[in-house]
Amino acid sequence: MVVVRVLSYNIRSMRDDTDALARVIRACEPDLVLIQEAPRFFRWRKKLARLASASGLVILTGGGSAAGPAILCNLRATVERTEDVLLPLTPGRHRRGFATAVIGIAGARLGVLSCHLSLDEGERHDQAGMLLDRLAGLGVDHAIAGGDLNDRPGSRTFTRLATNLQDCWATSPSGGEHTWTRSGPPRRIDAIFATKGIEVVGCGVPTNLPGVTGKDLRAATDHLPVLATLEIPAN
Repeated sequence: MVVVRVLSYNIRSMRDDTDALARVIRACEPDLVLIQEAPRFFRWRKKLARLASASGLVILTGGGSAAGPAILCNLRATVERTEDVLLPLTPGRHRRGFATAVIGIAGARLGVLSCHLSLDEGERHDQAGMLLDRLAGLGVDHAIAGGDLNDRPGSRTFTRLATNLQDCWATSPSGGEHTWTRSGPPRRIDAIFATKGIEVVGCGVPTNLPGVTGKDLRAATDHLPVLATLEIPAN
């Protein structure tokens, strides 16, 4: 089994304190970062590259070319292939997409997907089906998907994903309980999912990160990060 640390994080287009953002990411010591709301417009590649460098990582795929989702990785990962997927556009709504890749880490082969689902309930549910189809189309035995679902556990969309995949948080909860605390009741709208056969060691909002304060977490972006420690079967 190969231990892989996966972070999912909505970074709000890097409109907040990017130094605090990089500190949070570095302190989590991730192998993979599933980004949502990466910069999409003017000089988006340069901005995302700057964040990756400050976090001790490199860009794997995504960003503007995936309408916001992106994947960063450390040098443990070897890239087999990547693909940015744009989802059908509903007039008057934001373009959505998936950043996807197939990678190798220490003898394990893994499919990876980062997503940011629609604010519209019906469209969001359809996109969850597209996500499952996309994971199945990667042609790998083991895969993970993470992102901002804009929905809570128990909803139609969340249930559709959790029925077909492991909700890592529910499988082995650890750390904080909520990813959105800025308005309304605190709630969990960000998640990491894994295919069957992947063992979840722990998953949740990381607390007591070295060198990171609560002020850093609040200043970095308007979401809290989700960190999962997974054991992936080696090939």
